Amino acid sequence: MDDGQSRSSPSETPEYAAALMDVSPREPGPGDSGLWRRRLRHDIRHELGTIIMLASAVAVADDIGDTSRERIEQLLGETRWLDHLIRRLDEDDDADSVVTQPMVCPERIRVDELTAEVVTGMRLSTAHEVGLEGVPAWAHMDPVALWRALRNVLDNACRVAAGRVDVHVTVDQGWVTIQVDDDGPGFGAGKAGLASLGLGIVHDLVSGYGGSLEIRTCEMGGARVRLLLPSAPPLEMADMTTSDDWRPHP
Repeated sequence: MDDGQSRSSPSETPEYAAALMDVSPREPGPGDSGLWRRRLRHDIRHELGTIIMLASAVAVADDIGDTSRERIEQLLGETRWLDHLIRRLDEDDDADSVVTQPMVCPERIRVDELTAEVVTGMRLSTAHEVGLEGVPAWAHMDPVALWRALRNVLDNACRVAAGRVDVHVTVDQGWVTIQVDDDGPGFGAGKAGLASLGLGIVHDLVSGYGGSLEIRTCEMGGARVRLLLPSAPPLEMADMTTSDDWRPHP
């Protein structure tokens, strides 16, 4: 029956089109947490992809020097870690569990190499001198979790340091130690704020893999933060051990 008025079929309504695209006709507010977070992550990933595309184009350009190319390569490395973090949010939409619980099974990783990558990034983003000494070290841990822990510790150290931060990676009696010293006023001398939040995240990340966090005073007068992780055997020894042999014994 035609009553003289125009009618839209269900497939022509904004609601129908929105359902197909998993969106709502209007922008959701923070109260619509699930959809709001998905849209936000979508936009972040889009912008991240744009940065990667532009940085990749600069990295292969003929009109930049070796130093600039090195910095661009480091920028691309940082964006890859950021992409890992976004993927973790996709895997678990509960922000609290991302902070406090390991999201994946531990991998056997080179702690000294990952530490060197993080230190390289910090050197390009701070005016302080950041020293690094280390030995080959392996541990069973999620690399993204270790990256997050190291970034938080180094961010804190560089924020308060007067001019120098030293990083040491050692292995002793079944434990890998990442030690970060700074020449600042010492932990607790300034505002707790970001430092306390960062170290709380670090504690949760490393303890989830059987590690621990220590805070002391170093010879330079500033803070000494030590991350202790259960060590894994070198690669050539890995096949001769069982899955539990890497754990340190009391």
